[in-house]
Amino acid sequence: MTSGAVSRGLKAVPRGVWAIGFVSMFMDISSEMVHSLLPVFLVGTLGASVALVGLIEGVAEATASVTKVFSGWISDRLGKRKLLAVLGYGLGALSKPVFPLAVTPFDVLGARFADRIGKGVRGAPRDALVADITEPGARGAAFGLRQALDTVGAFLGPLVAMGLMLVLAGDIRSVFAWAVVPGMIAVLLMIFGVEEPKRPHGPGQVRVPIRWQEVRDMGRPFWGVVAIGVVFTLARFSEAFLVLRAQGVGLTPALIPLVLIVMNVFYAGIAAPAGSLSDRMDRHTLLAIGLGILVLADLALAFLPSVGGVLFGVALWGVHMGVSQGLLSALVADAAPDRLRGTAFGVFNLAIGLTLLVASALAGVLWSRFGAPATFVAGGAFCAVALTGLMLFRRRRAT
Repeated sequence: MTSGAVSRGLKAVPRGVWAIGFVSMFMDISSEMVHSLLPVFLVGTLGASVALVGLIEGVAEATASVTKVFSGWISDRLGKRKLLAVLGYGLGALSKPVFPLAVTPFDVLGARFADRIGKGVRGAPRDALVADITEPGARGAAFGLRQALDTVGAFLGPLVAMGLMLVLAGDIRSVFAWAVVPGMIAVLLMIFGVEEPKRPHGPGQVRVPIRWQEVRDMGRPFWGVVAIGVVFTLARFSEAFLVLRAQGVGLTPALIPLVLIVMNVFYAGIAAPAGSLSDRMDRHTLLAIGLGILVLADLALAFLPSVGGVLFGVALWGVHMGVSQGLLSALVADAAPDRLRGTAFGVFNLAIGLTLLVASALAGVLWSRFGAPATFVAGGAFCAVALTGLMLFRRRRAT
């Protein structure tokens, strides 16, 4: 794809999407300053097992996904997506001071639980807000840009963490304490930098619980996207295992954040061009390419047991994420009815989060019983199954 085509795609992205992207960037700087060191902190400082790390990560992400269902639905009813996004970013920022004070793995679980509730509260309303303010022909570019800025934060966070580890003589708790600052910047930017458009219809009354009929009304195209997302997630477990793999082949603790820096540099570099390209070609083809790249990443992580080999696998993992994640959001926005867009993002993320819980827990068990290579070989096998399922879905869709 030419740089001119990418530029034209980004010019169609509204200013509000850029603002939301920078909000995501600062919150990810805050989160990744913690997460890039958290597996090492859990195992090395608090004495957690690798299986427990997998369970904590899976529970945390599943919590975020369950919360997204309710926040997305409420945003549809109230017509107040920004309010929920501000609340979610605020809770994420408030959870950060707990990490430097943790003394047991369960303290970390509690902080991760609160942090991921915040992510769940903001996630679906924020994505629905991006879709609300973007023309349909530019949605791939808009979601790709937001994902790219989010991922810039995801590699700046570990970079800042690595620098602070060197300056603070390896004091992980002090690094965690500094993570509060970018989190508060994100909250302030969301409050003062993002303007929510007026919705074309008035807000309804909040009704609890969610009615099953409303979910069924989303139709077969939406459920097809959910099925694709679930199969994708079975093939991709928590990035905490990338960090542990790098540590296992000899990367020193001070340089551990380099793992997420490498992954997210490639992720950020690919996401916006891939999003723009998806507005001009079949999105399912790009998703299939992303799965093929993930197979290569798993093979590298399983069979190249050196720092260079692991970082090569991590880079491929980042390319896969850049190709696939924004496209899945664009597919949800395309398939969901306008009036249920927030609910649609919530249901989609619920399915993804529950699947990630299973995938991460399984990865932790495989790692503990059979070692790191078995974990990544299993991931590659799931990729092959997912690729086969995607090809069958495309063939059925074409007939």
